[in-house]
Amino acid sequence: MAKKIVAEISAEEQRRQEHYGQKKNWLKWGPYLSERQWGTVREDYSEYGNAWDYFTHDHARSRTYRWGEDGLAGISDDHQQLCFALALWNGKDSILKERLFGLTGSEGNHGEDVKELYYYLDNTPTHSYMKHLYKYPQAAFPYRDLVETNRNRSKEENEYEILDTGVFNEHRYFDIVTEYAKLDDQDLLIRITVNNKSDKAEQISVLPTLWFRNTWSFGLPGERPEISLQTSKGKTSSVKTNHPVLGSYYLYFEQPDQYLFTENETNTEKLFGQPNKQPRVKDSFHHAVIHRDFTNVTEVSTGTKFAPLYERSIPANGSLVFKLRLSNQNADKEPLGKVFDDGFKMRTEDANVFYADLSNLNTTKADTPDLLNIHRQALAGLLWSKQYFNIDIPKWLNGDPGQPAPPENRKTGRNHQWQHLNNEDIISMPDKWEYPWYAAWDLAFHCVPLAQVDPDFAKNQLILFLREWYMHPNGQIPAYEWAFGDVNPPVHAWSCLQVFKMDRTRTGKADYKFLKRVFSKLLLNFTWWVNRKDSHGKNVFEGGFLGLDNIGVFDRSSSLPGGGHLEQADGTAWMAMYCLNMLEMSLLLCEEDNSYEDVATKFFEHFVYITESLNRMAEDWTGAWDEEEGFFYDILALPDNRFIPLKVRSLVGLSTMFAALHLPDSMLQNVPDFKARLDWFVKYRNEVAHHRVIEHTGNKNGILLSLTPRKRLERLLQAMLDENEFLSPGGIRSVSKIHEDPYSVNINGEHFDLRYEPGEGRTSLFGGNSNWRGPVWFPMNYLIIQSLREYHSFFGNDLKVDYPTNSGKKSDLNSVADAISQRLISTFRKQKDGSRPHHGGEGFYTEDQSNRDLILFYEYFHGDSSRGVGASHQTGWTGLVAELIKEVHTDK
Repeated sequence: MAKKIVAEISAEEQRRQEHYGQKKNWLKWGPYLSERQWGTVREDYSEYGNAWDYFTHDHARSRTYRWGEDGLAGISDDHQQLCFALALWNGKDSILKERLFGLTGSEGNHGEDVKELYYYLDNTPTHSYMKHLYKYPQAAFPYRDLVETNRNRSKEENEYEILDTGVFNEHRYFDIVTEYAKLDDQDLLIRITVNNKSDKAEQISVLPTLWFRNTWSFGLPGERPEISLQTSKGKTSSVKTNHPVLGSYYLYFEQPDQYLFTENETNTEKLFGQPNKQPRVKDSFHHAVIHRDFTNVTEVSTGTKFAPLYERSIPANGSLVFKLRLSNQNADKEPLGKVFDDGFKMRTEDANVFYADLSNLNTTKADTPDLLNIHRQALAGLLWSKQYFNIDIPKWLNGDPGQPAPPENRKTGRNHQWQHLNNEDIISMPDKWEYPWYAAWDLAFHCVPLAQVDPDFAKNQLILFLREWYMHPNGQIPAYEWAFGDVNPPVHAWSCLQVFKMDRTRTGKADYKFLKRVFSKLLLNFTWWVNRKDSHGKNVFEGGFLGLDNIGVFDRSSSLPGGGHLEQADGTAWMAMYCLNMLEMSLLLCEEDNSYEDVATKFFEHFVYITESLNRMAEDWTGAWDEEEGFFYDILALPDNRFIPLKVRSLVGLSTMFAALHLPDSMLQNVPDFKARLDWFVKYRNEVAHHRVIEHTGNKNGILLSLTPRKRLERLLQAMLDENEFLSPGGIRSVSKIHEDPYSVNINGEHFDLRYEPGEGRTSLFGGNSNWRGPVWFPMNYLIIQSLREYHSFFGNDLKVDYPTNSGKKSDLNSVADAISQRLISTFRKQKDGSRPHHGGEGFYTEDQSNRDLILFYEYFHGDSSRGVGASHQTGWTGLVAELIKEVHTDK
């Protein structure tokens, strides 16, 4: 028998390496279309910053965007000059389905929320194969019902979802499966499969749409592009695009019922009562298809927006396939023939091989296929969530030539202090509908699972946010477009470290160049943090969003009751963690350049000062630690020198575990100057301070730097691992369940309280769109898990705790980390009855076998039932489940 030859790397990995080796631009095309460009800050030119009201969903079909495009299951080039996406019509709606629908912040009883069913089924790092599923009702889409019913519900009630409307009952819908396969870096095959799930034949109109982003109306350089009809060849038709920068492309497609052409121009007559400058406008296809009036869009054969129209009856439980091809090559023979079918077969096989190599799960377990499915869909969601993001703050504030001048007060309004910011990049988004704008601290978490599939993209994303056109000259990293100057947890350094280590493990090589690049810029950011947030010079950090503000009794980013200031346990914990991240980075860089020993010493000393401050801030006060209750709390410091502990048991206290670093002897031996300074510093501080910040076992296991000493750690874990407090079936809750009995406090006659709220937020205090007062959040759980592993690295079997608390079953901290990981993973796993906890018992996902393997990666999860809550496609940080699966289930 011939010996089987195994390729060293998969075909997909080879493409990935070709791209980053600049041999081929495999990432020229990708899923870069937003799913919601309307209602965003960058499209808002209103006087008072009412982004949702200035550019509405109702406007989106008729009005050109300035800074980007959106679409359904779509793609674009990396500068979003040319776009492709679906438009559909079920014969009953008053508009075409061109984009996803959802509620604005004021319409939803829990804030903005997409009201559609769609799923990211597959994707590869070079986007050589992508698969998307959209479920389109055959009844009229319930736009008005969704708006009015949700608007009339209180925050005490659950949201009214599209499945509640009944439009998907009795399988009365289409499954629209859109797939892309790259024959070459600029040669894309497109396959659209329409499956009729109903027991009756149903009519559908399909308009695969190609269009240019409108740049010409805003004074941007370059000639106006054009799409023009070409001579048909047999059963295949085509159009050719011409663009002054992008060049020419051809879209090949099967002969349609109609060739529709229009212009991507605003319908000013409809929106503003002003005559249109041209007869064909952005929404002309809507009028043509719905009102059966095609003259205007078929009498020409050129435009900036084009769609072949297919109107078909799909048999009961039947399907129909539409083939298209977008290429920069003028194909002479059968562009949709055998080469098309072979191309799809080849790329799907490539994707399967790539993920088989990547996952490496323990295949001896019966549920391995389910885990592989969760793992692959999580990574697919991350890759589908790449988006073209474009904004130039000076131009955005001042307006464009030939356009109405923006209100003058914009120049001193939102983001006016970020005049240097000029972004035009492909960026990993939290959720391309609910959060179609980057969020710096979200992105730091995205990059960890992204490093599994594309470490170069992950590294480039982390570098990007430290570049001069993102980072403020003062060192601040931009938060998000609603307020670039907001403050989020400083997790960028942590992410850089994780990605560096993952890449080193994967390749066997240390990318010191990457680490040096980020380290030098993170020094600026660290200095900004110290100068900005430690306003009293006590190494205790206060104020600002810090990611967890609505976990508190009152808004921690606003002025506080009694004229006091809040000394935040978690703010201080984040900075202690930041110190240790920078310390570890500098020690890793010492492997190549020992000049980093000096800065390592600086971060060690800074860490010690922060640690001592959190645990002892005044002679007459013991700090944020409550010895009686065994927990860290925020402290409200009042002007009369009173300190009021705010005794809410939450992630605020648990976050103090994040700052932990085990320095083994093997590492310390390589940095003798640092070790000598460390030994002296420890001896000196032990003589003048009471809090021990360094653990040493004396068994040559090195040292542990920790914000939380062992005795306090054990007490924190006792609370965290208690199923009556933090430990839920799906992970660690953000607030202890003991606050079902609300915590309340009176400050100078004002009453404040906090209740455990495991699902949707029931208060409008923080906007109501997210809730940190009880649900399980994956990023915080992931940090807890990583911290437990770090503690175990030092203590080993010398430290065991009850898991769960009071069970009498002792576990080391690595086993506890595994157990919490399993609880988080179980949120998505199929149960015996076919259900998955994150679907919340919704019968739609169990009654139809074809829906049972569909996964939604929600923003956060119910603290008792694990039902998904918030944004339904926040694969960004919830995609961390892919990394948890690798950590727990990979053969070691």
